[in-house]
Amino acid sequence: MLETEVKFQLTDPEVIRRRLIRAGAVSKGNTFELNYRYDDADNRLLAAQHLLRLRRDHRNRLTFKQPHPSGGGQFKTHDELEIEVSDFDTTHQILKALGFHRAQIYEKHRETFDMGTTEICLDHLPYGHFAEIEGTPEAIPTVAERLGLEWHRRILANYLQIFETIRQSLKLPFNDVTFAHFKTVPEDMAPLIRQFEAEPPP
Repeated sequence: MLETEVKFQLTDPEVIRRRLIRAGAVSKGNTFELNYRYDDADNRLLAAQHLLRLRRDHRNRLTFKQPHPSGGGQFKTHDELEIEVSDFDTTHQILKALGFHRAQIYEKHRETFDMGTTEICLDHLPYGHFAEIEGTPEAIPTVAERLGLEWHRRILANYLQIFETIRQSLKLPFNDVTFAHFKTVPEDMAPLIRQFEAEPPP
């Protein structure tokens, strides 16, 4: 499965939510996500920009992502393989038995909307709010414009790449992206996140 998407940092997610509703988008509900990222003993998955992830929200899913050969440019594009699993904890134990270790935990609150063939997620992470738009290369810019999101401010990095910059810049003593950890981090992360915007302002 080929996945094409962009992200935008949000200062007021409720404004974007109201615009989605006015545009006819249909909410699929809110979820809280618990994600485990896995790697091997040599951390070769991270080095290759591959992601092996186990996610629990209203279901359990095991996902593998890797950059698509045609990636880059206007969008973040990657190949994704995903299956639903019945038991989160047992799947975790299977991955450990196969030689993978849980390298990182990250949490997220997400509300998902459908607008035609496009999916829009309003994400609340411990370090900020974002809109993620997934769809075709033709539809994504149109949806972004309709929501009042400035195209030059789109973000092509993933959430863990953004966190790594925050972690290094603020010298954070933790590697897991949890709401509990960020309760002790009073700094405004928005300026650090802005460096991931794809283009300078016009």
